[in-house]
Amino acid sequence: MAAAAAALTLAASAALTARAAVLYSENFDVDPTANWVVNNGPSDAAANFHFDYSTAGIPSAPNSTGGTTRGLKLQANQANGVFSGVSVSPVGKSFSGNHRVMFDWWSNYNGPAPVGGSGSTQLSTFGIGTSGAVPQWPGGTQDSIWFAATGDGNSSSDWRAYSPTAPTRYGDGSGVYAAGTQAGSSNASDPYYASFGSVSPPAAQTALFAQQTGTSLVGSSAFEWHQVVIDRSGASVTWTVDGVRIATVPVADDTAATGNNIFFGHSDTNATSSTDANDVNLLFTLIDNVRVVPEPASGALWAISALALAAAKRRR
Repeated sequence: MAAAAAALTLAASAALTARAAVLYSENFDVDPTANWVVNNGPSDAAANFHFDYSTAGIPSAPNSTGGTTRGLKLQANQANGVFSGVSVSPVGKSFSGNHRVMFDWWSNYNGPAPVGGSGSTQLSTFGIGTSGAVPQWPGGTQDSIWFAATGDGNSSSDWRAYSPTAPTRYGDGSGVYAAGTQAGSSNASDPYYASFGSVSPPAAQTALFAQQTGTSLVGSSAFEWHQVVIDRSGASVTWTVDGVRIATVPVADDTAATGNNIFFGHSDTNATSSTDANDVNLLFTLIDNVRVVPEPASGALWAISALALAAAKRRR
């Protein structure tokens, strides 16, 4: 019954969202490379805007139509051994005032799980309010409010928030994390994140790459699709994953205020590149089915549907 309820709420939410004015959408099914700008940090990076992720054994994203498997693949610091990241933004876009960014997100790392192979601890990143001309990553110049998560859960801070006010991330005691202000409130081991993780790489991925075995850490994000919402509403920007509120940052903390574009990215957490021969095939961020709508056009029903999904996951 929980699954049926979740399906019904999702359907209602999707219908309401569909009736809202869509400010921007991208499903990557037709190669959109020319419509995006890539901003690299100080090292090597890669962005593939028409990647067939079934070639990595990953199933179609939850908001894809007809089982398509094209999406945005992002990678950073693959070989040069320099702490860096990459971010990408749609060309010429500006979303001012209250709005909602929704997308499907997958984080992948080189196994075996849960520890991961060489250099497996990296970040998926995404945010709003950027100029779209400056790479957004933890060691760079911040011009946006943005969020990040490790895939393998093997950092001291696995769920993160950033802004020009907190360019090296908001600390656990900052009050921005929904998990609380206690030490470790941004770590995957905090009980708040227990609805995430404890999943294995897809069987199709293991069939392609024998090292992809084991089970991810409880509280980590890898090896499953997540439905992400970033809401700018009034004085706050809120990040929600599968109906679980992760962080809320004051709009005023974007002291740079250089633009109103969105971005998606990928970053290393240190200066060490992976030595795994399969890192190019296994260590990446996937984004699919991006939509920007006015907030609160889809409002409460979207939140309810995401909560239903989270409840269903907790009952696994």
